Amino acid sequence: MGTGRTLHKNPRTRPIKTPSEKARRTKAQRARLVKLGMDEAEVAKMQPEDVRKKVMHPAEVKKALAKKAAAAAPAAE
Repeated sequence: MGTGRTLHKNPRTRPIKTPSEKARRTKAQRARLVKLGMDEAEVAKMQPEDVRKKVMHPAEVKKALAKKAAAAAPAAE
């Protein structure tokens, strides 16, 4: 499965990321955050860089959501 010899030859460059691939990745990352429990409207407003950072640390996202839910629970009563 390795990269093979192609990328080890001197004049070769890395494959270019296309805009469509980037959009697909961003959409998948946003969907992951929604699946973790974040509000869909909140995720839609986020910058792509922030989305990537949050997706890298799902445990922190879950912890923040739990904290937010706990703070909202006494206010609802």
